[in-house]
Amino acid sequence: MELLIKNIVIVNEGKQKNASLLIKQGKISKILSPEEENKVNAKQIIDGKGKYVFPGIIDDQVHFREPGLTHKADIYTESKAAIAGGITSYMEMPNTIPQTTNQQLLSEKFDLASQKSLANFSFYFGATNDNLDEIKKINPKEVCGVKVFMGSSTGNMLVDDKKALAAIFAESPVLIATHCEDETTIKNNIQKFKNEFGENVPIQYHPMIRSEEACYTSSSLAVELAQKYNARLHILHLSTAKELELLDNSILSKEKNITAEVCVHHLWFSDLDYQKNGTRIKWNPAIKTIKDRDGLLQGLKNNKIDVVATDHAPHTWKEKDNSYFKAPSGGPLVQHSFIAMLELYHQQKISLEEIADKMCHTPADIFQIDKRGYIREGYWADLVLVDLNTHWTVQENNLLYKCKWSPFEGQLFHSKVTHTLVNGNIVFEEGSFNENKKGMRLEFNRS
Repeated sequence: MELLIKNIVIVNEGKQKNASLLIKQGKISKILSPEEENKVNAKQIIDGKGKYVFPGIIDDQVHFREPGLTHKADIYTESKAAIAGGITSYMEMPNTIPQTTNQQLLSEKFDLASQKSLANFSFYFGATNDNLDEIKKINPKEVCGVKVFMGSSTGNMLVDDKKALAAIFAESPVLIATHCEDETTIKNNIQKFKNEFGENVPIQYHPMIRSEEACYTSSSLAVELAQKYNARLHILHLSTAKELELLDNSILSKEKNITAEVCVHHLWFSDLDYQKNGTRIKWNPAIKTIKDRDGLLQGLKNNKIDVVATDHAPHTWKEKDNSYFKAPSGGPLVQHSFIAMLELYHQQKISLEEIADKMCHTPADIFQIDKRGYIREGYWADLVLVDLNTHWTVQENNLLYKCKWSPFEGQLFHSKVTHTLVNGNIVFEEGSFNENKKGMRLEFNRS
């Protein structure tokens, strides 16, 4: 069915433009001027008067917990929350149960998503100290990347064997995405604080345990390996301003061999927020100082950092509402990440065009996603319509996460997602969902 979205302001490729969009067979058929729009007789029309349209948000780092941890979340619930937040495509992590560390388990995960996911999807392959042969079997056109935990992680996924790590950087056929925290530094810091506080370490010491030194030591090793083996490296969830020293902004993101991501929580919170929020904002890497938060935003704006994502990692509130060592790290974010970035726009800290670049264009560029991330004729119609002048407050009764809590509860936002389209289908409209169509597996333009 033909769909016309009219009377909109398109935010795309560094510009804002008054236009309309004609959608046919799931793709953007024509970008129309206001004059051309009057000549179109579409069977379905969305009047977007007063609304801004962005390409669908692409989140390159989420944990949807399926299989094996579905008491926390699952592909259906979290993709639904993502859709409500304007995220139309996601890349999910391998530390599920079982862990996605061989080709058969990866294939099973794709099958699950094809049946359950409302958004488009891809899955990372998990690296271990001993699965290089499986990594080498990855088809670059079908898988977003390899995830390497260079810091503590679930089960056997910490890659701490130097020979194995070097071999992965030398031979991976796809982008290597790294969690960078040095395990030795963290263990030494834990012992130091246990000597002082025993098992009752206050939460505000989390950024001193998972410290700047732990992050920089690991990130610098990843960069060193990438440079040595000419590997394609993407450093996930930067949390310190110091790590920006390792990154280049002299070339376009899509031309870089080493890119980096920052997550919304590291742009929003600081260590001053632990007293109020406690373990709600316990993440790995830790939220650090105001200087780090502001430095990361500046690194995003000056193109040292390439992508904004979530590291959406839900736990039940029973799990989170615990003492420091017992509370797991991570929290739910996909429903509110785009809206939180728009709030930074309202605070005059970032432009709409920069948000589109870092949440839509650049993820598509650096992962080489086929025909997504831009509003262009011939591209898939993954779109999000937003009202920049609707005020609402995050409350438990409007949360879609399976875990039913959010670090943003009580936060007043000044923008609201009104429509989300996935592959030309209106999946979310003014609070209602159409779940008849499922998302598609992402494809990649790689040799």
